[in-house]
Amino acid sequence: MARNEIRDDVIDVLQDQGVSDLMTAQTKTREPPLAILAELTHRCPLRCVYCSNPLALDPASGEMDTESWLSVIDQAADMGVLQIHFSGGEPTARKDLDTLVARADSAGLYVNLITSGVLLTDQRTAALAEAGLAHVQLGFQDSEAGPGEWISGYAGGHAKKLEAARMIRDAGLALTVNVVVHRHNAVRVPQIIQMAVDLGAHRVEIANVQYYGWGLRNRAVLMPGRAQTEKMTEVVEEARKRLKGVIVIDYVTPDYYARYPKSCMGGWARRFLNLTPAGKVLPCHAAESIPGLKFDSVRDRPLAEIWENGQAFRKYRATEWMPEGCRSCERREIDWGGCRCQAMALTGDAANMDPVCMYSSFNDEVQAMADQDAVAGQEPVYRTFQGTSEETV
Repeated sequence: MARNEIRDDVIDVLQDQGVSDLMTAQTKTREPPLAILAELTHRCPLRCVYCSNPLALDPASGEMDTESWLSVIDQAADMGVLQIHFSGGEPTARKDLDTLVARADSAGLYVNLITSGVLLTDQRTAALAEAGLAHVQLGFQDSEAGPGEWISGYAGGHAKKLEAARMIRDAGLALTVNVVVHRHNAVRVPQIIQMAVDLGAHRVEIANVQYYGWGLRNRAVLMPGRAQTEKMTEVVEEARKRLKGVIVIDYVTPDYYARYPKSCMGGWARRFLNLTPAGKVLPCHAAESIPGLKFDSVRDRPLAEIWENGQAFRKYRATEWMPEGCRSCERREIDWGGCRCQAMALTGDAANMDPVCMYSSFNDEVQAMADQDAVAGQEPVYRTFQGTSEETV
């Protein structure tokens, strides 16, 4: 699935809860992560061409069992983590999701579900609410069924998502509508926002594709043009003013057209950690794309110890690793050097300055690449387990 999802929602909810960015209720030498993204499974009935899961998906046979996930939840609570975001793949493919939600809620965590919605039923949704689920981020591909299902590769999905939104509202759960935008649906951003309003969502995220995993593979299918991006931004800003007090609109712009990089995940290993279905602990969901990093498993090492001292977590944490240009920049503790996975994908070296930054020596090349991809005519490559039967849900 696409993952721009936890950044703004996590921070906003933390502010709503009155939690300072500088937490002091802790016993470790390093502040604990604010939130954990728990990828319970890579199984998913959708085959979205922008999915940010890795190309090499974890099979169902390699997923952690219920007891292992319950241990992770307990360890997270003991560390001082405030939120857990159950994701995938499609997390509702796990039959034990209700059990995991209940444990997280009883441990005092704020529990969020990131889902396509296509496997939800009224009974399952009510059970999840009863177990302690607080919030659902429901993904849509478009405001229209045809183009949305072309992107997802799942016929009939749009109608199921609309019905899932009703189930979520009926269960009394907070609803955010997540929509990944690209050149094929950018023209319908006004209709997408109105759809979210009509569905009773309290928030909608309009997030341009982040080019990792399957999104990177399909960049030439998805990249919007500059004029299209500027128009999209105008539409969002107008809607924010017009709908103030009705719905909150989060907007994630395309990295390739930015002047400065975003603070990816709030900075490498500063705010969040990610667990894969197999139990690897990552500083961000795409970190496995960087060669030379060692990713510890929660099956072998305590979560707090990995957070504190894991090689992959230490590698790009804080500012000491930064190249000159980043280290001396006044923004070094604003964007924290940008995205290491993007630097790896576009320059071949994760330690380079994020190439979307206007000061990067690679920036002109990235701009030209974006302009070229925006007019390319490539056929999409759909997310798949690459010939295995493990994707069955």
